[in-house]
Amino acid sequence: MKMTTMFSDQPYSAVAIGLCFGVLLLLPWLHLLPPDSAFYLSAYWVTLIGKIMCLALVALALDLVWGYAGILSLGHGLYFALGGYAFGMYLMRQSAGDGLPDFMRFLSWTELPWYWTGTEHILWAIALVILVPGIVAFIFGFFAFRSKIKGVYFSIITQAMVFAAALLFFRNETGFGGNNGFTGFKTLLGFDITSAPMRATLCFVTALVLMLCFIGLRQLMNRPYGRVLGAIRDSENRLQYLGYRTLWYKLSAWVLSAVIAGIAGALYVPQVGIINPSEMNPVNSIEMAVWVAAGGRGTLIGPILGAGLINAAKTYFTVAAPEAWLLILGALFIVVTLFLPKGVIGLFDRFKKERN
Repeated sequence: MKMTTMFSDQPYSAVAIGLCFGVLLLLPWLHLLPPDSAFYLSAYWVTLIGKIMCLALVALALDLVWGYAGILSLGHGLYFALGGYAFGMYLMRQSAGDGLPDFMRFLSWTELPWYWTGTEHILWAIALVILVPGIVAFIFGFFAFRSKIKGVYFSIITQAMVFAAALLFFRNETGFGGNNGFTGFKTLLGFDITSAPMRATLCFVTALVLMLCFIGLRQLMNRPYGRVLGAIRDSENRLQYLGYRTLWYKLSAWVLSAVIAGIAGALYVPQVGIINPSEMNPVNSIEMAVWVAAGGRGTLIGPILGAGLINAAKTYFTVAAPEAWLLILGALFIVVTLFLPKGVIGLFDRFKKERN
Protein backbone atom coordinates (compact mmCIF):
# COMPACT_ATOMS: atom_id res chain seq x y z
CA MET A 1 0.00 0.00 0.00
CA LYS A 2 1.38 3.36 -1.03
CA MET A 3 0.76 6.13 1.46
CA THR A 4 0.94 9.64 0.05
CA THR A 5 0.00 13.05 1.26
CA MET A 6 -2.39 15.35 -0.54
CA PHE A 7 0.49 17.34 -1.99
CA SER A 8 2.90 14.52 -2.78
CA ASP A 9 2.44 14.86 -6.55
CA GLN A 10 2.58 18.67 -6.65
CA PRO A 11 6.15 20.01 -6.81
CA TYR A 12 5.04 23.61 -6.30
CA SER A 13 3.47 22.80 -2.96
CA ALA A 14 6.85 22.44 -1.25
CA VAL A 15 7.75 25.97 -2.34
CA ALA A 16 4.42 27.36 -1.10
CA ILE A 17 4.71 25.61 2.25
CA GLY A 18 8.33 26.74 2.57
CA LEU A 19 7.32 30.35 1.94
CA CYS A 20 4.59 30.13 4.58
CA PHE A 21 7.01 28.81 7.18
CA GLY A 22 9.51 31.48 6.14
CA VAL A 23 6.92 34.17 6.86
CA LEU A 24 6.15 32.60 10.26
CA LEU A 25 9.85 32.61 11.12
CA LEU A 26 10.16 36.26 10.10
CA LEU A 27 7.04 37.69 11.76
CA PRO A 28 8.26 37.53 15.41
CA TRP A 29 11.20 39.81 14.70
CA LEU A 30 8.89 42.57 13.45
CA HIS A 31 8.08 43.07 17.14
CA LEU A 32 11.59 44.46 17.61
CA LEU A 33 11.07 47.26 15.07
CA PRO A 34 10.33 50.80 16.27
CA PRO A 35 6.63 51.13 17.23
CA ASP A 36 6.10 53.80 14.56
CA SER A 37 7.36 51.45 11.81
CA ALA A 38 4.86 50.35 9.17
CA PHE A 39 5.77 46.69 9.75
CA TYR A 40 5.81 46.77 13.55
CA LEU A 41 3.90 43.96 15.29
CA SER A 42 2.54 44.69 18.76
CA ALA A 43 2.94 42.33 21.72
CA TYR A 44 -0.70 41.31 21.28
CA TRP A 45 -0.15 40.03 17.75
CA VAL A 46 3.15 38.31 18.54
CA THR A 47 1.52 36.50 21.47
CA LEU A 48 -1.54 35.59 19.40
CA ILE A 49 0.55 34.23 16.53
CA GLY A 50 2.69 32.22 18.93
CA LYS A 51 -0.40 30.83 20.69
CA ILE A 52 -2.03 29.76 17.41
CA MET A 53 1.19 28.08 16.28
CA CYS A 54 1.26 26.10 19.54
CA LEU A 55 -2.29 24.93 18.89
CA ALA A 56 -1.35 24.10 15.29
CA LEU A 57 1.44 21.91 16.68
CA VAL A 58 -1.15 19.99 18.74
CA ALA A 59 -3.29 19.55 15.62
CA LEU A 60 -0.24 18.20 13.80
CA ALA A 61 0.32 15.72 16.64
CA LEU A 62 -3.31 14.58 16.54
CA ASP A 63 -3.17 14.13 12.78
CA LEU A 64 -0.37 11.60 13.23
CA VAL A 65 -2.61 9.21 15.19
CA TRP A 66 -6.00 10.05 13.66
CA GLY A 67 -5.18 10.93 10.09
CA TYR A 68 -2.61 8.19 9.52
CA ALA A 69 -3.32 5.43 12.05
CA GLY A 70 -7.09 5.98 12.30
CA ILE A 71 -6.99 6.42 16.09
CA LEU A 72 -9.32 9.25 17.13
CA SER A 73 -8.23 10.77 20.43
CA LEU A 74 -10.56 13.10 22.32
CA GLY A 75 -8.06 13.51 25.14
CA HIS A 76 -4.97 15.09 23.60
CA GLY A 77 -5.58 18.12 25.78
CA LEU A 78 -4.12 16.05 28.62
CA TYR A 79 -0.69 15.72 26.98
CA PHE A 80 -0.77 19.39 25.99
CA ALA A 81 -1.48 20.37 29.60
CA LEU A 82 1.11 17.98 31.05
CA GLY A 83 3.81 19.56 28.92
CA GLY A 84 2.61 22.99 30.00
CA TYR A 85 2.62 22.08 33.68
CA ALA A 86 6.09 20.51 33.40
CA PHE A 87 7.57 23.71 32.01
CA GLY A 88 5.37 25.84 34.25
CA MET A 89 7.05 24.27 37.28
CA TYR A 90 10.38 25.63 36.06
CA LEU A 91 8.89 29.09 35.46
CA MET A 92 7.35 29.09 38.95
CA ARG A 93 10.71 28.18 40.48
CA GLN A 94 12.32 31.02 38.50
CA SER A 95 9.75 33.47 39.90
CA ALA A 96 10.06 32.19 43.47
CA GLY A 97 13.85 32.28 43.62
CA ASP A 98 15.07 30.35 46.65
CA GLY A 99 11.63 30.24 48.25
CA LEU A 100 8.42 28.36 47.62
CA PRO A 101 6.01 29.32 44.82
CA ASP A 102 3.30 31.75 45.92
CA PHE A 103 0.47 29.25 45.94
CA MET A 104 2.41 26.91 48.24
CA ARG A 105 3.08 29.71 50.72
CA PHE A 106 -0.62 30.59 50.62
CA LEU A 107 -1.45 26.98 51.54
CA SER A 108 1.14 27.11 54.38
CA TRP A 109 3.38 24.45 52.84
CA THR A 110 6.85 24.30 54.31
CA GLU A 111 8.71 22.38 51.61
CA LEU A 112 8.48 21.39 47.99
CA PRO A 113 6.88 18.05 47.08
CA TRP A 114 9.35 15.40 45.94
CA TYR A 115 8.21 15.61 42.32
CA TRP A 116 9.28 19.25 42.18
CA THR A 117 12.89 18.23 42.78
CA GLY A 118 15.24 19.54 40.10
CA THR A 119 12.62 21.73 38.44
CA GLU A 120 14.80 24.81 38.98
CA HIS A 121 17.03 23.50 36.17
CA ILE A 122 15.80 24.12 32.63
CA LEU A 123 17.37 20.95 31.22
CA TRP A 124 15.42 18.83 33.70
CA ALA A 125 12.28 20.83 32.90
CA ILE A 126 12.75 20.12 29.19
CA ALA A 127 13.27 16.44 30.01
CA LEU A 128 10.01 16.45 31.99
CA VAL A 129 8.19 18.06 29.06
CA ILE A 130 9.16 15.05 26.96
CA LEU A 131 9.10 12.28 29.56
CA VAL A 132 5.86 13.00 31.42
CA PRO A 133 3.50 13.03 28.41
CA GLY A 134 5.48 10.19 26.83
CA ILE A 135 5.32 7.92 29.88
CA VAL A 136 1.62 8.62 30.51
CA ALA A 137 0.87 7.95 26.83
CA PHE A 138 2.91 4.74 26.85
CA ILE A 139 1.15 3.33 29.92
CA PHE A 140 -2.32 4.25 28.69
CA GLY A 141 -1.66 3.24 25.09
CA PHE A 142 -0.07 -0.10 25.97
CA PHE A 143 -3.03 -1.34 27.98
CA ALA A 144 -5.62 0.16 25.64
CA PHE A 145 -4.08 -1.22 22.45
CA ARG A 146 -3.24 -4.56 24.04
CA SER A 147 -6.90 -4.85 25.04
CA LYS A 148 -7.80 -4.11 21.40
CA ILE A 149 -10.01 -1.17 22.28
CA LYS A 150 -10.90 0.61 19.06
CA GLY A 151 -13.21 3.11 17.48
CA VAL A 152 -15.69 5.10 19.51
CA TYR A 153 -14.89 3.13 22.68
CA PHE A 154 -11.27 4.25 22.52
CA SER A 155 -12.32 7.87 21.92
CA ILE A 156 -14.65 7.80 24.92
CA ILE A 157 -11.91 6.40 27.16
CA THR A 158 -9.48 9.15 26.12
CA GLN A 159 -12.12 11.74 26.91
CA ALA A 160 -12.77 10.17 30.30
CA MET A 161 -9.03 10.13 30.98
CA VAL A 162 -8.58 13.86 30.36
CA PHE A 163 -11.66 14.65 32.47
CA ALA A 164 -10.31 12.58 35.37
CA ALA A 165 -6.94 14.34 35.11
CA ALA A 166 -8.67 17.74 35.22
CA LEU A 167 -10.46 16.75 38.43
CA LEU A 168 -7.14 15.66 39.93
CA PHE A 169 -5.34 18.89 39.04
CA PHE A 170 -8.19 20.99 40.44
CA ARG A 171 -7.31 19.74 43.94
CA ASN A 172 -4.96 22.00 45.92
CA GLU A 173 -3.20 19.10 47.64
CA THR A 174 -1.78 17.77 44.38
CA GLY A 175 0.76 20.60 44.36
CA PHE A 176 -0.12 22.14 41.00
CA GLY A 177 -1.89 25.31 42.04
CA GLY A 178 -5.42 23.94 42.11
CA ASN A 179 -8.03 25.90 40.19
CA ASN A 180 -5.67 28.83 39.57
CA GLY A 181 -2.82 26.71 38.25
CA PHE A 182 0.50 28.43 37.54
CA THR A 183 0.74 32.12 36.69
CA GLY A 184 2.77 35.20 37.54
CA PHE A 185 5.83 34.14 35.54
CA LYS A 186 8.64 36.71 35.62
CA THR A 187 11.81 35.36 34.05
CA LEU A 188 13.02 32.69 31.66
CA LEU A 189 16.73 31.85 31.72
CA GLY A 190 17.19 35.02 33.75
CA PHE A 191 15.56 37.30 31.15
CA ASP A 192 12.33 39.22 31.61
CA ILE A 193 9.64 36.98 30.10
CA THR A 194 7.53 39.98 29.02
CA SER A 195 10.35 41.83 27.24
CA ALA A 196 10.15 42.34 23.50
CA PRO A 197 13.25 40.23 22.68
CA MET A 198 11.94 37.31 24.78
CA ARG A 199 8.47 37.49 23.21
CA ALA A 200 10.00 37.49 19.74
CA THR A 201 12.34 34.63 20.62
CA LEU A 202 9.55 32.45 22.04
CA CYS A 203 7.39 33.04 18.98
CA PHE A 204 10.33 32.29 16.67
CA VAL A 205 11.19 29.08 18.54
CA THR A 206 7.54 28.00 18.26
CA ALA A 207 7.58 28.58 14.50
CA LEU A 208 10.88 26.70 14.21
CA VAL A 209 9.60 23.71 16.21
CA LEU A 210 6.39 23.64 14.17
CA MET A 211 8.37 23.62 10.94
CA LEU A 212 10.79 20.92 12.11
CA CYS A 213 7.97 18.70 13.38
CA PHE A 214 6.12 19.08 10.08
CA ILE A 215 9.21 18.21 8.03
CA GLY A 216 10.11 15.30 10.32
CA LEU A 217 6.61 13.79 10.28
CA ARG A 218 6.29 14.25 6.55
CA GLN A 219 9.54 12.39 5.99
CA LEU A 220 8.47 9.68 8.45
CA MET A 221 5.05 9.21 6.85
CA ASN A 222 6.63 8.80 3.40
CA ARG A 223 8.68 5.88 4.69
CA PRO A 224 7.49 2.29 5.27
CA TYR A 225 6.51 3.21 8.83
CA GLY A 226 3.93 5.66 7.52
CA ARG A 227 2.59 3.12 5.05
CA VAL A 228 2.14 0.60 7.85
CA LEU A 229 0.18 3.16 9.87
CA GLY A 230 -2.02 3.74 6.84
CA ALA A 231 -2.56 0.01 6.50
CA ILE A 232 -3.52 -0.18 10.19
CA ARG A 233 -6.09 2.53 9.59
CA ASP A 234 -7.56 0.78 6.56
CA SER A 235 -7.46 -2.85 7.68
CA GLU A 236 -5.61 -3.74 10.86
CA ASN A 237 -6.83 -7.36 10.88
CA ARG A 238 -5.38 -8.01 7.45
CA LEU A 239 -2.07 -6.50 8.49
CA GLN A 240 -1.95 -8.73 11.58
CA TYR A 241 -2.65 -11.73 9.36
CA LEU A 242 0.45 -10.79 7.36
CA GLY A 243 2.53 -10.96 10.54
CA TYR A 244 2.83 -7.33 11.61
CA ARG A 245 2.74 -6.58 15.34
CA THR A 246 0.44 -3.60 15.05
CA LEU A 247 0.47 -2.93 18.79
CA TRP A 248 3.95 -1.46 18.67
CA TYR A 249 3.28 0.61 15.56
CA LYS A 250 0.20 2.17 17.14
CA LEU A 251 1.91 2.61 20.49
CA SER A 252 4.96 4.33 19.00
CA ALA A 253 2.77 6.72 17.01
CA TRP A 254 0.65 7.41 20.10
CA VAL A 255 3.68 8.20 22.27
CA LEU A 256 5.30 10.37 19.59
CA SER A 257 2.04 12.28 19.17
CA ALA A 258 1.79 12.82 22.94
CA VAL A 259 5.37 14.10 23.14
CA ILE A 260 4.74 16.63 20.34
CA ALA A 261 1.56 17.77 22.11
CA GLY A 262 3.54 18.15 25.35
CA ILE A 263 6.16 20.28 23.59
CA ALA A 264 3.35 22.44 22.24
CA GLY A 265 2.06 22.92 25.78
CA ALA A 266 5.52 23.86 27.03
CA LEU A 267 5.84 26.53 24.33
CA TYR A 268 2.31 27.77 24.99
CA VAL A 269 2.69 28.49 28.72
CA PRO A 270 5.42 31.19 28.72
CA GLN A 271 3.69 33.02 25.87
CA VAL A 272 0.18 33.19 27.36
CA GLY A 273 1.43 33.44 30.94
CA ILE A 274 -0.79 30.84 32.58
CA ILE A 275 -1.57 27.12 32.77
CA ASN A 276 -4.48 25.70 34.76
CA PRO A 277 -6.79 22.65 34.69
CA SER A 278 -9.13 24.37 32.22
CA GLU A 279 -6.67 23.31 29.50
CA MET A 280 -7.77 19.74 30.28
CA ASN A 281 -11.41 20.55 29.58
CA PRO A 282 -12.73 17.78 27.28
CA VAL A 283 -14.20 20.49 25.04
CA ASN A 284 -10.66 21.64 24.20
CA SER A 285 -9.72 18.15 23.05
CA ILE A 286 -12.85 17.95 20.90
CA GLU A 287 -11.93 21.28 19.32
CA MET A 288 -8.54 19.82 18.40
CA ALA A 289 -10.30 17.08 16.43
CA VAL A 290 -12.38 19.77 14.69
CA TRP A 291 -9.19 21.58 13.63
CA VAL A 292 -7.81 18.41 12.08
CA ALA A 293 -11.07 17.53 10.32
CA ALA A 294 -11.57 21.08 9.03
CA GLY A 295 -8.04 21.30 7.66
CA GLY A 296 -7.90 17.81 6.19
CA ARG A 297 -6.69 14.83 8.16
CA GLY A 298 -3.93 12.64 6.85
CA THR A 299 -2.20 15.59 5.16
CA LEU A 300 -0.12 17.13 8.00
CA ILE A 301 -0.34 20.62 6.46
CA GLY A 302 -4.15 20.54 6.62
CA PRO A 303 -4.42 20.41 10.43
CA ILE A 304 -1.96 23.30 10.72
CA LEU A 305 -4.13 25.32 8.34
CA GLY A 306 -7.32 24.25 10.11
CA ALA A 307 -5.98 25.19 13.54
CA GLY A 308 -4.86 28.56 12.24
CA LEU A 309 -8.13 29.45 10.53
CA ILE A 310 -10.44 28.25 13.30
CA ASN A 311 -8.49 29.84 16.13
CA ALA A 312 -8.22 33.11 14.22
CA ALA A 313 -12.01 33.01 13.79
CA LYS A 314 -12.43 32.11 17.46
CA THR A 315 -10.32 35.08 18.50
CA TYR A 316 -12.58 37.40 16.50
CA PHE A 317 -15.97 35.94 17.33
CA THR A 318 -15.35 35.46 21.06
CA VAL A 319 -14.98 39.25 21.19
CA ALA A 320 -17.53 40.30 18.56
CA ALA A 321 -20.21 37.69 19.35
CA PRO A 322 -19.10 35.45 22.25
CA GLU A 323 -22.50 33.82 22.68
CA ALA A 324 -22.53 32.73 19.03
CA TRP A 325 -19.09 31.10 18.86
CA LEU A 326 -20.12 27.59 19.90
CA LEU A 327 -22.98 27.70 17.38
CA ILE A 328 -20.55 28.77 14.67
CA LEU A 329 -18.13 26.02 15.64
CA GLY A 330 -20.90 23.40 15.55
CA ALA A 331 -22.13 24.66 12.17
CA LEU A 332 -18.57 24.52 10.85
CA PHE A 333 -18.20 20.90 11.95
CA ILE A 334 -21.48 19.98 10.19
CA VAL A 335 -20.42 21.75 6.98
CA VAL A 336 -17.04 20.01 6.97
CA THR A 337 -18.61 16.62 7.63
CA LEU A 338 -21.24 16.94 4.91
CA PHE A 339 -19.52 18.96 2.20
CA LEU A 340 -15.76 18.91 2.90
CA PRO A 341 -14.86 15.36 3.97
CA LYS A 342 -11.24 16.08 2.98
CA GLY A 343 -11.21 19.43 4.73
CA VAL A 344 -9.98 22.74 3.37
CA ILE A 345 -7.05 21.00 1.73
CA GLY A 346 -9.56 18.96 -0.29
CA LEU A 347 -10.64 22.18 -2.00
CA PHE A 348 -7.18 22.49 -3.57
CA ASP A 349 -7.41 18.92 -4.84
CA ARG A 350 -10.91 19.57 -6.24
CA PHE A 351 -9.70 22.78 -7.91
CA LYS A 352 -6.82 20.88 -9.53
CA LYS A 353 -9.16 18.24 -10.93
CA GLU A 354 -11.50 20.89 -12.33
CA ARG A 355 -8.58 22.63 -14.07
CA ASN A 356 -7.48 19.34 -15.61
